[in-house]
Amino acid sequence: MISLQIIIQLIISLLLALGISIYVLRIVVHAVNRLGLFDKPNGRSSAVTPIPTLGGIAIFFSFVFVATIGLYGFDFPEWPYIMVALMLIFFVGLKDDIVTLSPLKKIIAQIIAGFIIVFLAKIRFTNLHGLLGITEIGLIPGIIATIFTMIVIINAFNLMDGIDGLASGLCILISLIFGSWFLTSGHFEYAIISFSLVGAVAGFFYLNVYGKEFKIFMGDTGSLLLGTIVSILVIRFNEFNIDQTQPYAVSSAPIISFGILSYPLIDTIRVMAIRIVNHKSPFSADRNHLHHRLLALGYSHIRATYTIIGANLIFIVLVFYMHAFGVLRLTAFIIVVGSSLFMVPAFILRKKKLIKTDDPYQQLLIPGYPDEMKKRKPMGLIVKRNRRKSKLQPLTKVPFLQKFNLW
Repeated sequence: MISLQIIIQLIISLLLALGISIYVLRIVVHAVNRLGLFDKPNGRSSAVTPIPTLGGIAIFFSFVFVATIGLYGFDFPEWPYIMVALMLIFFVGLKDDIVTLSPLKKIIAQIIAGFIIVFLAKIRFTNLHGLLGITEIGLIPGIIATIFTMIVIINAFNLMDGIDGLASGLCILISLIFGSWFLTSGHFEYAIISFSLVGAVAGFFYLNVYGKEFKIFMGDTGSLLLGTIVSILVIRFNEFNIDQTQPYAVSSAPIISFGILSYPLIDTIRVMAIRIVNHKSPFSADRNHLHHRLLALGYSHIRATYTIIGANLIFIVLVFYMHAFGVLRLTAFIIVVGSSLFMVPAFILRKKKLIKTDDPYQQLLIPGYPDEMKKRKPMGLIVKRNRRKSKLQPLTKVPFLQKFNLW
């Protein structure tokens, strides 16, 4: 049973983290402006002017401080090791924001953090809940599944941090969902972690989206940190649902987790697949994310952010409602419906002829795009041009690779 004391403690944790986050962010903005540490517009960012970065510093400090206080008195031996892993990711992200690290170095750091979580914090997958017909798994498969999941989620948050409020807004939504489940199911330690994260990120969200004088980006310091914490919540959510006799247990927990993180995971898989098919590095910067397509449709940053968060929320409600449908049906629903929704902006861009002629990534949505684009081979894709036909040919006549880019 949920006591009033726990609820009050969660509310205090959230508000305290929120207040500390906003206070520290103001200090960070002044320091960053003096040091000239700005996020300059690039192939992935949608910013048009340099903006102070390193907002992840405030998120890290407020979250760790409040969560540590909130966990006082609980039997929670894994927390010190979780903090060690978070500190590693924090400093790697901080260095990347200041001097830039290669994707390989960041992946190595994520693997090391994964081993800390697995072997010291004793947090890993032990059961796949019937996914691919597999239930209990041994130590080695569990380690591989845990570290792979952490890497995917961490990089999903890192890659989707391209417009104001998107990564932080989705993190707030995801943490609220997990935190509410942890609270109702009696896992109060992870509820405190979740709600402390909500408060810490909410402070950043406010200044990132609505701030003028104190507007700031979270940088890799923040996005890598958020991905690490959310990945831990995902693993514990799956492990706590192994015993289906427990109150509020949900079946098909791995697929429910996928549904909760539907936007970041599907978008990351989609853009990486498109890059690989077109002979690009999966970590190369481009403007092929869903939020970039929404911006091309004329959406503002905040409208695109709230549209994606709203769609993700609807998806979460649906997967929880359908959790008893079974792993295969739920997986098929998420893949088919989720992937189809991602194609809608591309179809609208083509139908309304809003594709920019100076954007090589949007050019891939046009059947038979101009000869000069073929000579540049921006994505390694060569499409035969039919001069006698309109650029907007029926989709059925578009080669396979261009159908793939519509996704």
